[in-house]
Amino acid sequence: MSAGLLVQYVVVGLIVLASVLIVFRKLAPKLTNRWLAAASIRFNQPGRNSLARALGRRLQPKEATGDCSDGCSTCGACGPKPPAAARTSKPMPLEFRSRQ
Repeated sequence: MSAGLLVQYVVVGLIVLASVLIVFRKLAPKLTNRWLAAASIRFNQPGRNSLARALGRRLQPKEATGDCSDGCSTCGACGPKPPAAARTSKPMPLEFRSRQ
């Protein structure tokens, strides 16, 4: 195996790993926040070198700010949206027809 082919495999593997992490973060935000918090605590312990502590601070998940983009779903405001017919401000007219 040539060195160029090995570098190509490594780059493609890193791209696939990054895309899997992004998709997993979008689909399971609470789980990934727990994992990031656990990794952050492990790296940011006293007695670690400065590089590990900086990585621990970097991995620390963002706190919930009350914004709907947090993904915390604690307030329930980010729930399912009503159907498009319910969102219109103009009511739909009803027509009653007699049976013949």
